[in-house]
This record gives sequence, C-alpha cells and structure tokens, in this order.
Amino acid sequence: MNGAFNLGEIFGIQFRLHYTWFVIFAYVTVSLAWLVFPTDYPDWNQVLYWLVGIVTSVLFFVSILIHELSHSLVGRANDIPIRSITLFIFGGVAQMTREARSAGAELKMAIAGPASSLVLAGLFYALLFFTRDTFIQVAAVALELTFINLALAAFNLLPGFPLDGGRVFRSILWRSTGNYQRATRIATRVGEGMGYLFILGGIIVAVLQPLGLDWFNGVWLAFIGWFLKSTASANYRQSQWWSALQGLTAAQLMTMDYPVVPSDTTVQQLVQDHVATGGRDYFYVTDGDRVVGVLALHNIKPIPRMRWTTVPLKDVMTPLANLKKVHPAESAVNLLQQMNADKTDQLVVVQEDRMVGLITRDHLMKVLRSRSELGI
Repeated sequence: MNGAFNLGEIFGIQFRLHYTWFVIFAYVTVSLAWLVFPTDYPDWNQVLYWLVGIVTSVLFFVSILIHELSHSLVGRANDIPIRSITLFIFGGVAQMTREARSAGAELKMAIAGPASSLVLAGLFYALLFFTRDTFIQVAAVALELTFINLALAAFNLLPGFPLDGGRVFRSILWRSTGNYQRATRIATRVGEGMGYLFILGGIIVAVLQPLGLDWFNGVWLAFIGWFLKSTASANYRQSQWWSALQGLTAAQLMTMDYPVVPSDTTVQQLVQDHVATGGRDYFYVTDGDRVVGVLALHNIKPIPRMRWTTVPLKDVMTPLANLKKVHPAESAVNLLQQMNADKTDQLVVVQEDRMVGLITRDHLMKVLRSRSELGI
C-alpha cells in the first residue's frame, strides 16, 4: 500500500502505518474528547477529556493491530505467507503473498480476527466491571473499547467479501462446491452488493440529516461502501489472475529473446543503438561470453542525461547474483508470488547452474491479460 511507512516488526511481520491513519486517529480522538466523554462525564476537565480520548484511540488501534495479527499468525501457521500489516483509515489489512490453498485454511484465518476482537471485548468488559466504582477514567476507556471491539467483530463478520465474514462465506462455498473460482465469484458479488447498500444507506442518512453529525456519518458510510465495492472487485481480479496462471511453468514463460550488450557499453550507446530505434526495455549485460547482469530501462532513468556518455552499463545493471533464481519447472503462480514477496521485477531461470532464461513482471502481466481476456 503506497503512502505507508515502516514501524518495525512484530513476530517477524512488518508493521506499517499509512498516512490516512492519522485522519481517523484524529477523528476518533476529537469525537471522544468533544462529544462522548463531556456528555457522559460532565465533571471532568478539558485536559482529562483529551488525555482519556487519546488513550482510548491508541488502544482502539492496538485492538485493530491485534485483530490483523491474529489473522496473520493463524495464516502463517496454515502455510499462508504474510508480508506486512498496515493500519490505515479503514482499520487494518494484512498483506498476503498468496491466497489460502484450502477452504479449511481460509476459514481458520478468516475467523481468527473477529474471534480476537470478541476476546478483547470480553477482557475490556472485565476491566470495566472491576474499575467502574474505583477508577472512573479507566472504566470509561474500557467501556468504549468493549463496544468498539464488539462493533469491529460484528462489522467484519458481515458476509461481504473481502471482509472476514465474506471470506468465511467463500470458504463454505469453496468446500461445498469444490470450485474456488465459483466461490470467489459469488462471494465477490455479495461483497459488491453490500458495498452498494452501504453507499445507498450513506446517501439516505446524509440527505435526511444535512446539518447534524449524521450528515458526516452518512458520508462516512458511503465512503466505506465505496471501499468495500472497490476492494471486492480488486480481489476478484487477483483471483482471476491466479486462475489464468494455473498450469503454466517458468519454462513456458521465460525468454532469452533480449539483446546482449557488453558491460563496458555506455548508457548513451545503449540508448542510441537499442532503445531509441528498437524500443527494447530489457537487456542482458555480458562480460566476454558470460552473462553478468540484467538491465531494465528503470535502471537508467535515475542517471542524469549529462552522464550518459561516461556511465558504463556495469554500474547501473542488476548483477545476476542479486536476482532471484527459479527452476524451469516452477509454477507460474509461485513466480508471481515470489515477485510480490521479494518486490522484484525479474526472475532468472536456472537449470544445472546455467542461466536458461529470464522472466520479467511486464511479460508475466501481458500473459495474464491475454489469458484473462480469452478466458483460458
């Protein structure tokens, strides 16, 4: 997710914060400090309202992090690699490098998040029970977090893909029909329909209450609906890509059909001889008769044009030793997953310690689009 920055690792999973998180953090804090707590506790002072509001907001997002972390740890235990968890305006999302391989694995992973939210709601309610007559501020925080975690579990259990409830729904359809694509298609349509219902509900609320807080709630509801609809469609396209790649191997996708250029060739010579006239975007860089690296156009772009005449390709290429190596029999689905996991655009195909081909993300995406358009 673009616009996010890393905060560190939790159980080996990268924890990231998107800039939109600060928007919802500010909104929740202001709502609590200006509206909720002054109404429920009129004898507190302003500093206390803001302090308790900030603490509640922080613990709210800790709750979301635990929700996503539960998904991630259960997913990892079921052989579903998780690259990162990102907190953003709508809560949190765990980024998987591939989907579950069985309906059972998806069911376990999907239900883990809401289950953790229900457990947190129970813990905060217990804290409320033991502090409501002694530590009023702690009890106030616990009360809000009890409702928040209950609402988080309830919302995520709605049967609209890609919400947790939608994934539970898909896993049930998957298990009963044995058809992953059909289950995904049905769950996606339900998710899109639910998104449209949220949008319609938000518009109705905004129109009926144009001057009060409900107006903003209506806009927010419609915004959530738009997000659900868009995310459902994007997830369905991704599942179609996985399906389109089924049965293909690295040997079928690789190519050696790229120009070969010596490593001492300058950037200027490459552009004049191959790029400007031939329109090629990938090149093998050689030292004698040995391939030592791969060069893509994006390697050249950072080089100032005034230096093109002096910079050799060996200084800007990606060395072969730094590229991920795969076997010709590797499945195409695994290739795309490796590219996503390693954030790389090229894979070198190696057989018996000899380079036999190259697979680029651009070529892989062209194959995906062609097969998806033809329905094969």
